[in-house]
Amino acid sequence: MSLSDSEIIESIRGGAPRHFAVLIDRYKDRGLTLALHMLKNREDAEEALQDAFIRAYNALNRFEGASKFSTWFYRILYNVCLTRLERRKRQVPESSYDDEQFRPGISSTGAFLLETEFERKNMVDYLKGIINEMPAKYSTILSLFYFQDLSHNEICEITKLSLGTVKVHLFRARAILQRRLVNEFQKETAPSI
Repeated sequence: MSLSDSEIIESIRGGAPRHFAVLIDRYKDRGLTLALHMLKNREDAEEALQDAFIRAYNALNRFEGASKFSTWFYRILYNVCLTRLERRKRQVPESSYDDEQFRPGISSTGAFLLETEFERKNMVDYLKGIINEMPAKYSTILSLFYFQDLSHNEICEITKLSLGTVKVHLFRARAILQRRLVNEFQKETAPSI
C-alpha cells in the first residue's frame, strides 16, 4: 500500500529525507508538463522543475498542510517558472500576440472520430502541440485544468489569479483550441479542385 503525501512528509520530518524521492516520482511528470507549458523549452522546464523540488524540500518544515501537497508544490513550481519568464522578458523582446485575433464564437462542425490507438495518440500529440504554441497564460491554465486535473479554486490558489480571470483564460484557451481544430478539420474535408 502506498503512503499518502502527508505520511511521506511526516516520515521526512521524522528523519527519513530519502522518502522525498517518492514525492519527486509522484509529481515529476505532471510538474514537467506544467513547466513545459509555461516555459516552452524542455531544458528550462527541467531546470525549473529541479529548482522547485529543491525549494519544496528546503521549505518542507514550513508546509502547514492547509492545502494538498500537490497544490503547494505546483505553486512553488509556478513561481519558479514565472521568475524565469520575467528574466527572459528582460532579455528578449516580447512577441506580439493579439488576444482579439482569437475571439471565441466558432461553432463546432462535428466531432473527430478516432478509430485506432495510433490516431488517438496522434490527436493527443497534435493537441499538445497547439497548446504549446499558445501564450503561457493560456497553456498554463489548460495544463493545470486538464493535465494536472485541478479545480478552478486550486488553479486560483496556485496562480494567485482571481476565479474570473482563471475562467476567462480557460475559456479563451478553449476557443483557440477549438478554432485550430475546426480550421484543421475544414482543411482535411475540403474538396480538392
